[in-house]
Amino acid sequence: MADFDLSEYVTSYLSEPSSLISPDYVADDLEDALDIVIEALAMDSAAIAQSNYFETLECILLNFSSISIKCKAKLADLIISGLSAQADTANQLVNSDELESFPQQKQLLEIYGFLIQWTIAVIETAFEQAQQGTSKAKSKNKTHGTNSVDSSFAVEYFQSAFDAICKVEKIKLSKLFVTTSERDLFISLFTRSAYLILENEQNVKNVPIRMHVFKTLCMAIKFHGHGFAAQTSLVQNLLYYDHLSETIAEFLQILSEQYDHTQLADEILRDLSSREFSNNDTKGPKSVSLFLVRLSETLPRVVNQKMTLLVKYLDSESYTLRCAIIEVCGNLIVDLSNLEDDSETHKAQMNTFFDVLEERFLDVNPYCRSKVLQVFSKLCDLEIKFLPRRQRVADFSIQSLNDKSSHVRRNAIKLISRMLSTHPFSVMHGGQLDIKEWQERLDKVNAEIKVAQPPLEEDAVEHNPGDLSRIDENLLDNLSENGDENAGNDTVIREQYETMELINKLKLTKQYYTEALTYIQSLHKASESICSLLSAKNKSEVIEAMDFFVVADAYKLQPAKDGIRKMLHLIWTNANNDEGKGVQNHLIECYRSLFFTAPEEFSEGDTCTFIARNLISLTYGATAAELTSLERLLITMMKNNQMPQLVIQKLWQVYGVQQRDISKSQRRGAIIILGMLAAFDSGIVVRELETLYHVGLGTYGKQDLVLARYTCVALQRMASATQKLPEDHAIFQRLCSIIEAYSENKEWYPLAEQAINAVFSLAKKPDLLCGNVIKQKTRAVFGNEVSESSKPMSTTCALSQLLFIVGHVAIRQLVQMEMIENEFKRRKIASEKGELIRNSKVCHVCANFLVFSTDNQSPSTSKDELDLITGTSEDDFSDAMGQIRERELLYDNRALLTRFGAMVTEICSDNLKYNDPQLQIMSTLCMAKFMCVSAAYCESHLPLLLTILERSKDPVTRSNIVIALGDMAVCFNHIIDENTDFLYRRLHDPDSAVQRTCLMTLTFLILAGQVKVKGQLGEMAKCLEDGEKSIADLAKMFFGELARKDNAIYNSFTDIFSTLTADQDLDENSFRRIIKFLTSFIEKERHAKQLAEKLAARLPRCETDRQWNDVTFTLSLLPHKSEEIQKVVQEGFKVVSSNA
Repeated sequence: MADFDLSEYVTSYLSEPSSLISPDYVADDLEDALDIVIEALAMDSAAIAQSNYFETLECILLNFSSISIKCKAKLADLIISGLSAQADTANQLVNSDELESFPQQKQLLEIYGFLIQWTIAVIETAFEQAQQGTSKAKSKNKTHGTNSVDSSFAVEYFQSAFDAICKVEKIKLSKLFVTTSERDLFISLFTRSAYLILENEQNVKNVPIRMHVFKTLCMAIKFHGHGFAAQTSLVQNLLYYDHLSETIAEFLQILSEQYDHTQLADEILRDLSSREFSNNDTKGPKSVSLFLVRLSETLPRVVNQKMTLLVKYLDSESYTLRCAIIEVCGNLIVDLSNLEDDSETHKAQMNTFFDVLEERFLDVNPYCRSKVLQVFSKLCDLEIKFLPRRQRVADFSIQSLNDKSSHVRRNAIKLISRMLSTHPFSVMHGGQLDIKEWQERLDKVNAEIKVAQPPLEEDAVEHNPGDLSRIDENLLDNLSENGDENAGNDTVIREQYETMELINKLKLTKQYYTEALTYIQSLHKASESICSLLSAKNKSEVIEAMDFFVVADAYKLQPAKDGIRKMLHLIWTNANNDEGKGVQNHLIECYRSLFFTAPEEFSEGDTCTFIARNLISLTYGATAAELTSLERLLITMMKNNQMPQLVIQKLWQVYGVQQRDISKSQRRGAIIILGMLAAFDSGIVVRELETLYHVGLGTYGKQDLVLARYTCVALQRMASATQKLPEDHAIFQRLCSIIEAYSENKEWYPLAEQAINAVFSLAKKPDLLCGNVIKQKTRAVFGNEVSESSKPMSTTCALSQLLFIVGHVAIRQLVQMEMIENEFKRRKIASEKGELIRNSKVCHVCANFLVFSTDNQSPSTSKDELDLITGTSEDDFSDAMGQIRERELLYDNRALLTRFGAMVTEICSDNLKYNDPQLQIMSTLCMAKFMCVSAAYCESHLPLLLTILERSKDPVTRSNIVIALGDMAVCFNHIIDENTDFLYRRLHDPDSAVQRTCLMTLTFLILAGQVKVKGQLGEMAKCLEDGEKSIADLAKMFFGELARKDNAIYNSFTDIFSTLTADQDLDENSFRRIIKFLTSFIEKERHAKQLAEKLAARLPRCETDRQWNDVTFTLSLLPHKSEEIQKVVQEGFKVVSSNA
């Protein structure tokens, strides 16, 4: 084949491969023809130069897909072995300088090179088709053909082929090829194959193939001048194929480190820096970004040299490129920090990169702001802490906690957590960051400096005590006069030096403490913001916030305890979806790590003591809401079997210990936790009933009323596990004595409440017990009985206690009647189904409740009245219960409570005569509870109650009435519905506690649909701008829940808007913040358009600039897309005056 021209063959192959076959060539059986070629080439691989053999191979390659897999393997082995043999021959010829053989050998290499690049191409095509066929076959449960190329065949062949190619590239081709163009054309045969292999993502994932391709390209670039062509191809592939971004960066790393060739990386970076990307192009910027980030990790110094060119991407409209440069800056800082270089240039470079990162905190795109936070999180792990920069980053991070993007806020929490766990102040005193300890250390150092500092002379007030010029020069001049004097002078000099060294050391220590305190204060500020994010809508933020407080607690950061308490409320997160379950589970894990994970060296007993002590500590200073949430958490853990029985035993030991003194708070905490656990397993209390009797209801309970109260709460947990107890049970004797006891301690009232609850929960006939208590208490107040206590009894105090008991008993009797009614309905349904009800709870019905009697008659009967009325219909039974409730409990002459109805009315209506504040509070509370029992009593006394609400100066009284009105709205909606304005007025009560109570009450009533909203939501909206954060947060929660109801915000928006604009005291900024918050719930475009039309109709009626501005601002928040409205708004406010 003397006429073989590689250039022509390559051109024909790239345009139309079939044109390479001569029209006269005929091959009937390709496999037989291949066997003939194999035999010929086995004798001499140079026989390929014969046109018939070469053309046979071309024909086989052209029909590669139709031959068998065995034939394909033969063809591949033939061409690979032929190229390898010719490479060895060529290498020998070049080394021996046999110039006359160069032309022939050159031609053989070109032929085999041409064939191998064609073979690689057809195998790659077949392999890709086989992959696609396999995926389709899997979806249809079919198998692909036997002639397809599987992955093992392709991998094996590609490795062998590139091994042979590398053998060729080791030859000094400049001696075989006269011109550079010829050599480049020959090398392109191999590089084209390499680039083709890289285009398939599956090939790239295969490490052996990828490394062989890299080696081929590296040798072509290093030894055969392929650099410029490689730059063009690699950049094109980078922009076109997503999977090659990191692969090309890896290739450049190998080229640089193993072949000492960095020029290609430089040129590619220069090329990329000059490219512009359109707004619609997302693929190119993404690929370039991944490449730059990866290259900055592997070749940071190469990238550093081109940063002046790449920094222009910070001005790119593509946020992906800006994110890449941000991450590149972080990687370069990491690299520079690992260098042992103290030069000014080195420091200037690092400062420049830090400045770039700090500027990006203000980037317009949230992804860029998030990337900055992620980069700084990575930099926190460096050994060099960059303290001045670290403080500035902390300040920026705190600002980011208020970012509008949840993604940014979440990363800000992560960064602050990382800055906390890697803080630079662990050298001197360990890693704890208790601000009190650090402040004490600073104060101590200041005192030491003051002591060590010599007193200043009058003529040297400005002198620095650590200045060396302070040394007495006369002492230095007279050192040689005599030995004794020199010795004395040396001592003085030495003392001055020691003093100066001590002062300098103390000043450095002071600086260290000062910087630490500044850093801790920043973390405290961040903790406050993170604490508010515990209630964020985005659950990933909530989880990050929880993790932060776990870390903060480990470092003794003071705000951590507040955050840990607040995140306890997350146990109420809706668990109907995966996010809600994730939050609950994460909360449990956090609490387990904080309070249930003991040091490894602890024994089992020590571990249980450790857990019990931690659980008790959770009750210290806890609010009622926190205790409720803690109970839910512990119940959830009990359900998951995460509470060891030994811990429960330890808690009982703490509660019942009598041999040694134990603090009240510990004993209280133990029974609180035990009561919570008993809500899941009532047997916990049942088994220790005697302990409760002797401790909480015994001597310790009398001394500590709070302990007695929580003991009563624990007793109530028995109701679900045991039968009702008889009236003569010892427990009831203690409970009744507690209720009857006179005490001026304010804790008596919540104790009496829980004691009455316990009686109604456990007793078979609680009416008898409570009736006797009321009679006994009444005799003590109005009779001549002397109090058991040594203190003289105050009549007003005793009367207040009596009224409290009477009011609460009335409410509990109402609850008892509802339970009886429900029990009757349950039995009725069961009897209709033919079921036998055995061992059911005995429910005592007494129509004449608590009858005065001079003898010992009991209003009870020996049988269960419910069994006597099984034939009664549900409606008849409900009517009978309603009759008892309405006409007998408070109006029957035989009823005990009737005697107190007129009494509380008299006390409440004459506050001048009965002017004791406590008596007024309890009488009003008692009357309000009576009003919840009977509609008739409620209707007749409602004016008096509302008058007290309006005129009372006591915030407790007003709060109690607000709560009572909420209960009445549920019981007697038709009576309260017309007077809801009195409730809404309390939203602006001068006392914040009353405001909060009113807001919570209205939230419940509105969300539960118990009251009709008649335009009063505007008053609720004003609470969004309340000065007290807790009230504003409650208002936000209310509107957030209201928005979940069908179009509730949309339906009420115009009324809210009218209420807000009519309030002259509401400033414009507050109005805008409220409206902006409310419009965020208008999500449907149709609703936004309709609201815009309604508001636009108000524009012509606006009389003032303020009215116009309010409407136009609201319109700007609604995406109405109405040209008419826009035109009216652009015309602006017009004042129209008319002459009379």
